[in-house]
Amino acid sequence: MWKWLILAAVVFVLDLVTKFYASTSLDYARSVEILPFFNLTLLHNTGAAFSFLASESGWQRWLFTGLAIIVSGVLLRWLYTLKGSDVWLSIAIALVLGGALGNLYDRITLGYVVDFLHFYWRDYHFPAFNLADSAISVGAVMLAVDIFRAEKKKQAVEA
Repeated sequence: MWKWLILAAVVFVLDLVTKFYASTSLDYARSVEILPFFNLTLLHNTGAAFSFLASESGWQRWLFTGLAIIVSGVLLRWLYTLKGSDVWLSIAIALVLGGALGNLYDRITLGYVVDFLHFYWRDYHFPAFNLADSAISVGAVMLAVDIFRAEKKKQAVEA
């Protein structure tokens, strides 16, 4: 289990380092073009993914903080119960855990999550996000793949 906790810690630390760099190097809401489809744009997200509930009065901070604490506890417990052969699933959980803890840290210490990765295509702009969001997304896709793989194995055994 320790190597997966180390992976989660690496995600957490990299997330904090990149957010610190963005916060100290970028002007708020001012885009810095890196590629014709990618900017660095410092934004503060008081909501959840894609700024869900960001315009609320502040109660959402504590809701998302509580949810992140509960989810992190569940993920830790799940990681503890896995067998050594469950490498794919362990990596997925570690990525989600590290990302969740990175955004949780922001919510507790700042009251918002620092976002700065801003992709777009012509007039379509994908909501800004951060390394923690990326780790959560990759981990979630890996979890979905694991579910489909497990279902396929189950069907093969039953056949």
